This record gives sequence, structure tokens and C-alpha cells, in this order.
Amino acid sequence: MVISAWHKPSNFLQTSNWLCSFFFYQKEKNGSGDGEEVNDNPIEQVRLTVPITDDPTQSALTFRTWVLGITACVLLSFANQFFGYRQNQLSVTSISAQIVTLPLGKLMAATLPNKKIHVPLTKWSFSLNPGPFTLKEHVLITIFANCGGGTPYAVSIVTIVMAFYKRKLNAVAAMLLVQTTQLVGYGWAGIFRKILVESPYMWWPSNLIQVSLFRTLHDEEKRERGQLTRLQFFSIAFVSSFAYYTLPSYLFPSLSAISFVCWIWKHSVTAQQIGSGRNGLGIGSFGLDWSTIAGFLGTPLANPFHTIANIMVGFFIVVYIITPGLYWTNTYDAKKFPILTSHTFDSTGQTYNVTRILDPLSFDINLQEYNNYSKLYLSVLFATVYGLSFANLTATVSHVALFHGKTMMRLVSKAKDNLDDVHARIMKKNYERVPEWWFATVLVVSVGLSFLAVEGFNRQLQLPWWGLLMACAIALFFTLPIGIIQASTNVQMGLNVITELIIGYIYPGRPLANVAFKTYGYISMAQALTFLADFKLGHYMKIPPKSMFIVQLVGTVVSSTTCFSTAWFLLTSVKNICRPELLPEGSPWACPGDDVFYNASIIWGVIGPRRMFSTLGVYGAMNWFFLIGFLLPFPHWILARKYPEKKWIQFLNVPVILSATSMLPPARPVHYISWAIVGVIFNYYVYRKYKSWWARHTYVLSASLDAGVAFMAILLFFSLQTFNIYGPVWWGVDSGDHCDLASCPTAPGVHAEGCPAI
Repeated sequence: MVISAWHKPSNFLQTSNWLCSFFFYQKEKNGSGDGEEVNDNPIEQVRLTVPITDDPTQSALTFRTWVLGITACVLLSFANQFFGYRQNQLSVTSISAQIVTLPLGKLMAATLPNKKIHVPLTKWSFSLNPGPFTLKEHVLITIFANCGGGTPYAVSIVTIVMAFYKRKLNAVAAMLLVQTTQLVGYGWAGIFRKILVESPYMWWPSNLIQVSLFRTLHDEEKRERGQLTRLQFFSIAFVSSFAYYTLPSYLFPSLSAISFVCWIWKHSVTAQQIGSGRNGLGIGSFGLDWSTIAGFLGTPLANPFHTIANIMVGFFIVVYIITPGLYWTNTYDAKKFPILTSHTFDSTGQTYNVTRILDPLSFDINLQEYNNYSKLYLSVLFATVYGLSFANLTATVSHVALFHGKTMMRLVSKAKDNLDDVHARIMKKNYERVPEWWFATVLVVSVGLSFLAVEGFNRQLQLPWWGLLMACAIALFFTLPIGIIQASTNVQMGLNVITELIIGYIYPGRPLANVAFKTYGYISMAQALTFLADFKLGHYMKIPPKSMFIVQLVGTVVSSTTCFSTAWFLLTSVKNICRPELLPEGSPWACPGDDVFYNASIIWGVIGPRRMFSTLGVYGAMNWFFLIGFLLPFPHWILARKYPEKKWIQFLNVPVILSATSMLPPARPVHYISWAIVGVIFNYYVYRKYKSWWARHTYVLSASLDAGVAFMAILLFFSLQTFNIYGPVWWGVDSGDHCDLASCPTAPGVHAEGCPAI
């Protein structure tokens, strides 16, 4: 939920959005929800959604599961990593695979021969077609796809070393780093699965929308006269998205960000700072490109209106009140730097020369050179977002305690009683539990390989063995409390700020040690919770636990390998990747997310928090945000208790508002504005006026738009862009927004290339 976690939307926002969408759907479907209880699960939402029946004879881990699951995992991993390096990122979610693989599975069931295949040199055999395509197969395929639905955090370490720091990195060490950071969390999951999965009071609300969607997809669908089936609608929308994306990705990239203000005032720095959607405040800016709309914040079609409203309230306050106020009062010498950028600067307003203060041999900070050079400065918006990340960390704690504290304590107390609900009884009766030694083996092997990654290969990652153990200890300590919060409230607190602070104070001056520590400490915990959430989905859908474990483990390894291979291929084949100033006109390989990650490594690793956020640095006042964030939920809680009938007060969410701009940068105002416009149209106007259409087609439309953009982008890359063909040479091929002056400093005496002297 903070800026260094750039490559995926906040888990809190994502799961909150799914849950709110689910509540809207269930309210329409079930009315008030009152009636005879047919399920002895203690959570009402679970009783309303999860079926209490099971057919243990249904096929689960079949040939079809392996083929479709691994294919979906590879394609999604490749697409998401591929798009991660482009100017407009795009996250292709597992919902695309969930929808597409259903007809493919049924097609395989209808066409494949029913014959057994014997595995050579073993007693194993399997059938190519064990019968009708089942719901359990579909769930496991979706779990495979979930593994490819995001990109490994550690790939960004590989990128900044090779593309930004311009240093060599051993491929084996890099691969071990990527794999182990994804796998260590499985050990923590095994330790805590009894309380976080098997207890009925740990209900993981975000899974309920998935359960509802599975049931909807597997209900028999009859095409009514004058209507389309979901598959027909998906096909039409996919083809349309696929064809249209040739415009913003090849023929007319300027459609991605249209900033009319800059077209009118071509020579005004102030006007372009106000109107630029990419490098300014974005007033009047919008994009006609799905990757602009959904690239950084995820699809707006899955967000309920009040969540969009919370995010845009936070966006408006930060971008249109705080940032202009600080910039035009020249707070922190803000006018020396661009108003919006993730880059770092020295006291003269020039890009910070990191190589000047880094020892080329040890790759550590040279304090003498640093003291002779300059403190590190940030753009005013970037500094503000860092302060808000501090506030959000403490606000999440106080918000959860105030609004969910009593409920959580009651649930935890009951969870410790090891009470079984109907789902746990069915699972115990019909399926074998995963042996503890499976988790222990993965933990021991992954930790052992982690030691090899950090201590071997000439210690290229800089992190000593004790740092690895400390990172693992932090992840282990926080997995249970954060897991309890997420399992009952949908809030996942990120550990990236905490881990950066800890290692930044203990082991300063070493950028790779900082990012490696952060990755092992934060992502292993996040991976454990992802594994547990998927295991709970399997618990609800009555999937054999051993099959779930195998699919999760194999999917993680396949996804990590695919993402690493994709990244390595692009980093070694695309000339000047991640260097926009050296790329050909129209080239999309700007790496906006990795640019933020790189600058974070400078801030927290090279300079360190002591020289940034204390009296030794420029931004010591940012520490007040910790206190401000902690206090902000209190007035909201008081108002919510005093005026329970005021719906708008109940819908306010302080952590969501504070984290609204956590993606700024690499996201830009044009992404927020375009995302909000589409979200309001569909989840306010269409939802209210055409609710039946919304319920039937919204998620399908989102998946088809994602898939169409992804396939066209990949086709263009391998057919044209690989050969440095980026479209016709004309005004519209510029992938920016024609607001070149928006990045200019406005302080007297500070000169930047292409900017007027002031």
C-alpha cells in the first residue's frame, strides 16, 4: 500500500472492492438475507454464499487441469511481466483465465479420447478424458492462473541492477533470489494454516466473490432471445479490444494521454504543470486506452462506487490541495524540481549523481563524497506520498482496532476453540490433510537456497546471512497477526516500509542489501497469506488439500521461472530499456515501476532513512505523519457511531483515502482520472440504471478488454517492435502527452534541458 510496492494494487483496495461488489450482488440476489439458516457456519456471509454440499467423486487434478492450468499460468506470467516494463502497465488477472478456460475445458471433455496413458518406468497412469469438465478442475486451473496473476517482487531487483545501476548479475543468483522469495512463505503458511484456514471464524471475505463467480459460471446458461451468452459477449468484446489497441499501441500512441491544456498554452510552464496528465496535475487530461485506464490501479469495473469515491477523495486532496500548496510556497525547495517525478535530485536541482557517492568496488556509500556533494531531494508529490505511506501504516492499525477490534478479538477467541463448521467436517471426512513435512520440506529447501543466493556468488546481493535470518523472523512474526486481520477484515498491512526502515538504520549505504531484505521480509509474508487465502478458497469449494498444495507449489515455480525468463530476455535484448531519454520515439519500454523501485533503493539503501527522515536529512518533518495517521481514524469512528444513519459517513475509509495516491508515481494523474471516469460510468450509472446487464456482463467485459490488449501488444512486439519498428513517424506517435514543459523547474537559476530560463 506504499509507493515501493508499485507493481500491484493494494491488497486492501483489491479485496475491499471484491467484497463490496459481492455485497451488492448478494443484496440483489437474496434480498435482506433473512430466512432459515441452512448452514452452521458462524459467519452469515459465508452461509449466504458457500454451498454445503460436496461430491468427492468429481475429478480434480486431471490432465485437463495440468494442461490448461500451466498454460494459463505461463501466459499470464509472461503478459504481466512483459507489460511491467511498458509505459502503460497492464495487469491481466486470473479472471480472464477463469472465464476463457471454462469453454476450453468443456471442449477438451467433448473431443479428447477416453484412454489411459501410462507414465514410463512408474506405476502411474492417467486418463486424457476422465469425463465431464468439473467445477473442481476449474477451481484448480484458476489457482494456477492466480500464480501468474502478479509478478515476483524480486524481479525488480534484477531490473535495477542491470538496467539502472548497470552492473552485472549472476543469472543463477538472480534466479534463486526470485524463486526463494516466492517460496519461503509456504513454510509460514504451513505453521499457521490451522487457525487461518481451518477455523470457520477466519473467513477470508475476498474469496466469497470468487465462490459466487464460480457458481454463476457453472450454472446452466440458456441464451434468451435477443441476448448473448457470456462466451459470445466475451468473444465480441475481445475482438474489438484486440483490434482497437493497434491505435494507442502503434498507430496513435498519443491517445494514451490527451492533455488539452498543453495544446492551448504551448509555451507556458505553469499551464502545462497544471494540465499535463503525465508530468503535472492532470486537469482536463484523459486517456482513450484501456492500458491507461486499468494499467496501474487495476480494472475499474470491479470497484464499487463508494470505493472509487474514497480513492478520488484522497487523490483530489493530495494532487489538487496539498501538492500545489507545497509547490507554490516552495516548501523543501520544491520549485527546483519537477512537480511530479520519482527521480532524485541534488541541492542544485540536477539529477542526483548516485555514482559519485557509491564506491565502484564495494558498491557501498562513500561518506566523504556524500558529505562533499549534497543531501538528496525529492519532488514535492513524491515526498508527500512517502509521508502518506507512513500515515497509512499507523492509520490501518488504529482503523482496524476501532472498527473491527471487538469483532476480531471475538473471532480469534472462538478460533482458538478449534470449532468445526460444516465445511471443515466435509473436508476432514472426504479428503486427506496435507502432511506437515510437505511444508517443512519447502521451508528448509527454500531457506537453504536463500542462504546460497545471498552468501554465494561473491555476495552480489550485499545482504549478510544475519540479515536474511532477521528478514525471515520479521515475516514469521507478522504472518499471524496480519493474517488474522486480513482473514476477518480484508486489510493487509504491508511490511515494506517497516523492513526498509529497519535495514536502512542497521545496514545503511548498501542499496541491494536494502531491497533484498525488504523482499525477503515483506514478500514471504505476503506469499504466505496468498497461499492461505487460496487454500481457504479450496476449503470452500471442497478441493482436495493435497491437490491444492501441489498446484500452488508448481504454479509458483512455473510463474517465477516464466517471469524471470521474460525479464532476462527483455533486459538483454531491448537496447536502452528503462532509459526513456535514449529510447527511439514511440518506444514503450520506459519501466515506470522499476524507476520508482530504483529510486527507492537510493532513498532507503544508499542514503538511508537516517540521512533522509531525521535531522540529518531534508524530510525529518515527515515523521509527524506516523502520528497524524494514527489519529485520523478517531474522528471518523466518533462520527460513524454518532450518525449511524448517514451512509456517506459509513462508507468513508481513512486508510483507503490515505493510500489513494500510493501508486503516484509510477501512475500519473491521467491514469487516476481515466480510471475514475470509467468506474463511475459502470459502477454508478450502469449499475443503477441497468443492473441486470451489469451483473451479467461487467466482469466478462473487464476480462475481454484485458485479454484483447495483452494479445495485441504481444503480437506487435514480436512482429514489429523487436525490429525497432514503432509506428509511422508523425505527431501522434509520441507516447507522452505533448506537455514537455510540465517537467521544468520554476526556481530562478535552475536550468534543465529544453526548459526556458527563469
